[in-house]
Amino acid sequence: MTTLYDPVELGSITLKNRIVMAPLTRTRAELDGTPNDLLVEHYRQRAGMGLIIAEGTWPVMEGRTWFKQPGIVTDEHEAGWRKVTDAVHAEGGKIYLQIMHGGRISHEELSLTGRIVAPSAIAGPNPIRVSGGKKVPAPVPHALTTDEISAVIGDFVAASRRAISAGFDGVELHGANGYFINQFFSPASNTRDDAYGGTPENHARFAEELVAAVADAIGGDKLGIRLSPGENIQGADELDPEFTRATYMHFARSVAPHHLAYLHIVNPDPSCALVQDLREAASAPLIVNTGFDIVTSKELAESIVAAGHAEAVSVGRRAMANPDLARRWREGLPENELNQATVYGDGPEGYTDYPLV
Repeated sequence: MTTLYDPVELGSITLKNRIVMAPLTRTRAELDGTPNDLLVEHYRQRAGMGLIIAEGTWPVMEGRTWFKQPGIVTDEHEAGWRKVTDAVHAEGGKIYLQIMHGGRISHEELSLTGRIVAPSAIAGPNPIRVSGGKKVPAPVPHALTTDEISAVIGDFVAASRRAISAGFDGVELHGANGYFINQFFSPASNTRDDAYGGTPENHARFAEELVAAVADAIGGDKLGIRLSPGENIQGADELDPEFTRATYMHFARSVAPHHLAYLHIVNPDPSCALVQDLREAASAPLIVNTGFDIVTSKELAESIVAAGHAEAVSVGRRAMANPDLARRWREGLPENELNQATVYGDGPEGYTDYPLV
């Protein structure tokens, strides 16, 4: 029987175990988005995971969602990430970069371009955190033209190439949790009546074109995508199960020829028909994440893999608090408790100071 601690191939790499560190925003980069020595140490400590998916990283300034979120746009960004990947590889680890565009989950103060962008001119439902930690109403985004959509795809491609140049083993596109790609999937955030909206096929089109372009640039075997179909996060609601299924199944079938490294799906029930049907349609290995409401335990992760519901399981909060989580789980050792108050911040507290066993 396959176990959580067995190796597995995902695209061009082999993981030493099936525990994946989920992409976790921690706001510890420099203000301009450059990764610093704090990030180097944080990721180095966690190289015992089968795969690290580094935190959501903006591919263009209009995609920035938080202050001190890292970018992958400039030579300085690339050099900073190279120190991270070198440190992880020196410890025998594997690391992907999650490329994340916030779309309407942003603010002009963050984008520094005088606007934010999205599929449609519909504001997000939640306040946006700006300077000084102040929360302000979400602004109405600029609805992208078709030419501008093509330009954004180009930004993702350039960022993906930079990520590979910086030494990452691959790239994950953030298509979940209400951010830019997810905003195209959702009828609540995408009310377009052109080729990118209306029908399930059109709602899937942006993500399909994006995957094709990035796969062409870096290779499908170095590319994954995170999805959260029907999870209804940050206003990207998908309330019609039939429409949701049709949209994501169309997407999954379309990306199968690119031979992706993996699908990464957020769903509290990895065994459900939608998750397993998407896995089969995309013909790609599956990483599952049980979502914000379920903290993934050792027992749950082990059972998911043992039952064959996924090739690997991504873990967030446990990975924050336990740099050596893979060893603790494999050997049955006690775990550190997460300090929620230090999840976001500026320094090492709650970031690089959790003890190892």
